[in-house]
Amino acid sequence: MTVQFRPRAALLAVALSAALGSVVPAPALAKPAAPAKVDIPFEQFTLPNGLRVVVHTDRKAPIVAVNVWYHVGSKDEPAGRTGFAHLFEHLMFQGSENHDGEYFEPFKQVGVTGQNGTTNTDRTNYFENVPTTALDMALWMESDRMGHLVGAIDQCRARRTARRGPEREAPGREPALWAGVGQADPRHVPGGPPVPPRRDRFDERSQRRVAG
Repeated sequence: MTVQFRPRAALLAVALSAALGSVVPAPALAKPAAPAKVDIPFEQFTLPNGLRVVVHTDRKAPIVAVNVWYHVGSKDEPAGRTGFAHLFEHLMFQGSENHDGEYFEPFKQVGVTGQNGTTNTDRTNYFENVPTTALDMALWMESDRMGHLVGAIDQCRARRTARRGPEREAPGREPALWAGVGQADPRHVPGGPPVPPRRDRFDERSQRRVAG
């Protein structure tokens, strides 16, 4: 019996043998990479007056971010007397005993960016970015409204704040209705988010409550 040699079949056999020989077991699935660790160095200390200070130094640009937090918000409002947390957030932009005028003006003159304030259930904060050369001014302004606000509050300023607040917060938008300061408001939930004062209910009695 004669075996006939077939070149094409021989080539296929060689190719198949080479292919099978090159197959290696798939490696086990790699373990997921560990999450990157966030490490932001900072210094922390407490001033004699109890103010806690946290400082992070980054010299990439000649600017300083100032952020002041007060641990007070709408959760501290007595039941039936709503709107004070949000009202005082705005009042603290309207001047202090040693600065008669809006707080925005001196900051604009030094090139401030990102200046604003917010109120929530458990905190009220103010923040701005200023050139390093204006840091002393920014800290002075913040400390002055922190310690010298009460003597600057009057009925006219409170009325102006309640009326102008929505325009400052959302320029160009239809002003929202603000709930009456110191009055019961059905929208208020004890410990819930702040209820802003409504302009159409900011009457003489409300002004006396703020001034008193």
